[in-house]
Amino acid sequence: MSDAGSEEHEGTMGTPPGQAAGGDGGGRLIPLAIEDELKSSYLTYAMSVIVSRALPDVRDGLKPSQRRILVAMNDLNLTPGAARVKCAKICGDTSGNYHPHGESVVYPTLVRMAQDWNMRYVLIDKQGNFGSIAGLPPAAMRYTEARLSPYAALMLEDLKLETVDFVPTYDERHLEPTVLPSKFPNLLVNGATGIAVGMSTEIPPHNLSEICDALVRVIDDPDVGIDELMEIVPGPDFPTGGIICGRRGIRQGYMTGHGTIVIRARADIEEYRDNRYRIIIREIPFQQQRDKIEERIAELVTDGRISGIANIRNESDLKEPVRIVLELKRDADPEIVLNQLYEYSPLQQTYSINLLALVDGKPRLLNFKELLQEFLRHRVSVIRRRTQHLLAKARQRKHTVEGLLLALANIDEVIRVIRTSQTQPEAKERLMKIACPAAMLARALGEVGFAQFQSERGAADAYYLTPVQADAILRMTLGQLVNLEQEKLTEEHRGL
Repeated sequence: MSDAGSEEHEGTMGTPPGQAAGGDGGGRLIPLAIEDELKSSYLTYAMSVIVSRALPDVRDGLKPSQRRILVAMNDLNLTPGAARVKCAKICGDTSGNYHPHGESVVYPTLVRMAQDWNMRYVLIDKQGNFGSIAGLPPAAMRYTEARLSPYAALMLEDLKLETVDFVPTYDERHLEPTVLPSKFPNLLVNGATGIAVGMSTEIPPHNLSEICDALVRVIDDPDVGIDELMEIVPGPDFPTGGIICGRRGIRQGYMTGHGTIVIRARADIEEYRDNRYRIIIREIPFQQQRDKIEERIAELVTDGRISGIANIRNESDLKEPVRIVLELKRDADPEIVLNQLYEYSPLQQTYSINLLALVDGKPRLLNFKELLQEFLRHRVSVIRRRTQHLLAKARQRKHTVEGLLLALANIDEVIRVIRTSQTQPEAKERLMKIACPAAMLARALGEVGFAQFQSERGAADAYYLTPVQADAILRMTLGQLVNLEQEKLTEEHRGL
């Protein structure tokens, strides 16, 4: 490249040697400032991570990968009462139909939704080895089985009633929902954790009963304050238990969306012999692994940072998943040892509240009341759309029933026309020309039903089948037409 060319495009992507800009050497090169291209590409990548991977939707509390797994399981009809199927099948269907990544990426997400030490209310009903609170890994997907939990079934209820929007999947062969109807307040009760580009979310789990009471309070009193809501929901409710120290951090997090709380393990001090004490750890801080806590305590004892522990014993089992027994030396003060454990070991952790979620497709920091309001706003939208869908279906059925009553009034002529017609189009055209006297239809529909019918179709001496009604009649067999019962149709019309 010549010096002149270098000066002309200083700070831009230049033309390679031997190829003129805009030439025929494989395509046209456009000079770009590298700073602008980096900004644009980074912003595109950042928004992709934020919207498509890391942050939950405020309405259903799910990330796209989680939502796709539940939708794939719904497609497989894996309801709470159905038999469980291999997770390999679920992951394969999720990857093949909805998620543009391999099943090995999908499986860890599925596993987490089944772990009751990670989810306050699990969305997957598991069978097999799905890991443990001790930190053990799950078995391979070909060995484990799953189905939807009752909570997940509530989230998927009404999905096929046009309650939410659908968009094409990554390969445009299927449609997937942008959000679930979510009768279950998943984000509020299960929380969420996610790290995006330049931002992160950490929404703690809560008690379902308390959240439902808070939602009712917001409905009854839209102006209710957060302090009043905290009388109903005093704080997070972590699946692993533990003790939250103080309420200042909770209040700050609920008020501003940002806050820090301290979680301690629940430990009891017992005197098991004269002047001999032991500390029994029964609950651990959220997102901590039992075996790593035990290992860390052993390291502290070995290093001499905690000198009062004589023996460490893990008595955890299926009935009591966390039971770590620390036998103390004869001269050890149990209160001092316990405080040392809180100071040096993972038995005390700091949890940062960050109520960040996607609202209308954009990341937004919310306070506690706004989380409740956004969920209620979503449910109002779902119920309205469901009602509109059911109303349209009822009107469609009502129109069909009216056509059947019209046909029933002239059943002999209708059957004759169908039998003597050579083609369906001919039969349809001839059916639409059969007149039904208004008086005959009035007797079939009843006074109220006929008055409503006239308000929709207008007053006339006779009425005729519409194309939709004629199609409905032609879809029936002659046997079905002959067996039509006027009383049942009239009763159905009255109900519609």
